[in-house]
Amino acid sequence: MKRRDFLRSSAAGIVLGHASMPLEHARGDAALGGAEKVDRRARLTRHAPVVRTFESFSALSVGNGGFAFTADATGLQTFPEDYPELPLATQSEWGWHSFPNPNGYSLKDAMVSYDAHGRPVPYASAQNGPAGTWLRENPHRLSLARVGFVLRRADGSPARSADLTSIEQRLDLWTGTLESRFTFDGRAVRVFTCAHPERDLLAVRVEGDRLDPGTLAIRIAFPYGGVTHTGDPSDWTHPDRHQTTIAARDRRSVTWRRTLDADGYWARAQWSDAASLSVVGEHEYRLDPTPGAARLECVIAFSPGEPRNALPSASETQAASARHWARFWSDGGTLDLSGSSDPRAKELERRIVLSEYLTAINSAGSIPPQETGETFNSWFGKPHLEMHWWHAAHFALWNRSDLLERSLPWYSRILPSARANAARQGYRGARWPKMVGPDGRDSPSGIGVFLIWQQPHPIYLSELVYRARPEQRVLERYRQIVFETAEFMVSYAFWDAAGARYVLGPPLIPAQESHPPKTTFNPTFELAYWAFGLETAQRWRERLGLAREPSWDRVLRALSPLPMRDGLYVNAESAPTTFTDADQRRDHPTLLGAYGFVASPRVDRAAMRRTLSRVMESWQWAETWGWDYPLVAMTAARLGEPEIAIDALLMDTAKNRYHPNGHNYQRPGLTIYLPGNGGLLSATAMMAAGWGDESRHAAPGFPRTGWTVRAEGLRGLP
Repeated sequence: MKRRDFLRSSAAGIVLGHASMPLEHARGDAALGGAEKVDRRARLTRHAPVVRTFESFSALSVGNGGFAFTADATGLQTFPEDYPELPLATQSEWGWHSFPNPNGYSLKDAMVSYDAHGRPVPYASAQNGPAGTWLRENPHRLSLARVGFVLRRADGSPARSADLTSIEQRLDLWTGTLESRFTFDGRAVRVFTCAHPERDLLAVRVEGDRLDPGTLAIRIAFPYGGVTHTGDPSDWTHPDRHQTTIAARDRRSVTWRRTLDADGYWARAQWSDAASLSVVGEHEYRLDPTPGAARLECVIAFSPGEPRNALPSASETQAASARHWARFWSDGGTLDLSGSSDPRAKELERRIVLSEYLTAINSAGSIPPQETGETFNSWFGKPHLEMHWWHAAHFALWNRSDLLERSLPWYSRILPSARANAARQGYRGARWPKMVGPDGRDSPSGIGVFLIWQQPHPIYLSELVYRARPEQRVLERYRQIVFETAEFMVSYAFWDAAGARYVLGPPLIPAQESHPPKTTFNPTFELAYWAFGLETAQRWRERLGLAREPSWDRVLRALSPLPMRDGLYVNAESAPTTFTDADQRRDHPTLLGAYGFVASPRVDRAAMRRTLSRVMESWQWAETWGWDYPLVAMTAARLGEPEIAIDALLMDTAKNRYHPNGHNYQRPGLTIYLPGNGGLLSATAMMAAGWGDESRHAAPGFPRTGWTVRAEGLRGLP
């Protein structure tokens, strides 16, 4: 395959810190580890973003995994109108709102019956009617507040972003602090912004020469919850539909109670002596510096319940952030490619470093994240459970399994709902939903409710935690999730007496979502994943001293073979024309996942190698998504094709762009896509640390020429 130069120029106004730092020349062979330890802080410094303009794709965020604040070049949310494609929001994993439901819509109002081998089975596929619309849109995730500067020119008129000069903003990845500098009205301003690592709290420190409240102040405003499928969830047009009440106030702090229909939350602000708060409007407040002051500090905390504990100061929060991020970067795994001679290595390392940061602030909460994390809304802010593996599996591979264990127990919390899902359809065990709010209730969809590839995810994720921490505690904590999942998977498989085999579907839509639910059956990836999940669940029984479950083994022994035609794997048994019908070669190439994702022993390696080659030649790459390229890389690596793995990770196609802030662009409206970032981290950990028996070899997934790979603390995949 012809190699292309995949390096892209940076977007206007944002560059990489220390971009002129020279790369070392690589040795001829890839190397793993060695006596010389990785300089972890230098690795971050090479790729720390530097912003010098106001532009959507230069927006940077601070956060803690379940809370994030996204800022413009001032360090706050001062000019949101300049960021139409990457909205400036303040989000938390618990900040949700629902519109009133006077008709009492429930999931049963969106049910449609489908034939499942002669048995009627209800699916909530009626998404476009009144019930389906309300259930999809509610609950939706909120933006908790907008915190920005009020900047006024000498004549008292509001400033525009063009009035600011000498703009330079740096994200210090080692401390998690955003430092922003600009000049306005002839005065230099310096702003430090960070998030507390353990509280949903924003800290701001503003420094300047003789701060003047007539020129600069901080605005705190609270919006209503808007229905936005993708984008900024703030509604500023209905001030009458929500309430902001001052519940407590003194000279240096205020507590607000927020009420939005039947929902609500609390916010509390605390500031330094050199400031005072004033009320501007029903939902708007202004924090003014004392005239002539050199510094203004404030913290703003958000919580679902009334705050009881004292707030830390801005300085204390900044110190806590620095300690947290130093531990994060020091204790986790690391991958250094700086000694490589391949010109693509620098860009790959940049993507890796920034993906580590972005997934840590967006995808490490106590529930699975939405595809855009805590940055802005996608699909009304709801998590997609089929994406959970791509969001979070890498934490276990980068020696950060504690971050995966934040969200994995959520499956236990929604287990009653998942059991009810299965029982309603006549199955045993727990059927995990697809597009959910925090309560685990599925959302009506003509596609999502038919997906099944999210079902084995809790088993795989639990297995990755156990591999990272092979402790009895892990087995006991997740055994119920693993066993209930397996029980559904066995129950779902249909016994085809004529063929003497178990089949999957119909109705079913595979991970490659371009297939009709009524006629699709036996997709290649799902068959391999079903076997992987059931065999892994059996190993968990054995580790716990239990006998293998006979019914699970019956399905394992008789599960349909992976479908092929003309020596190539195809998308599904019901779609044998994968490589003769171009329309079937779009969306996710998940037929490769039967080997790259789960290394199924049912795969014929020679046939998969031929399939990989044909996919690379003929797939409609413009129709793919951000995690597809890591999936291809994982498959290529296992097949001993590291050059193809690198080509896939850096493929020059629209949805594999990584903006200079590290976000993986997909399309207008979905301008960031964290499954792409997480998938990149899983693939590169595997390529460096190996898989199965290949874990004994140095960087088996990287080319032997042009790449010097130094890795510490990484784990491979099964």
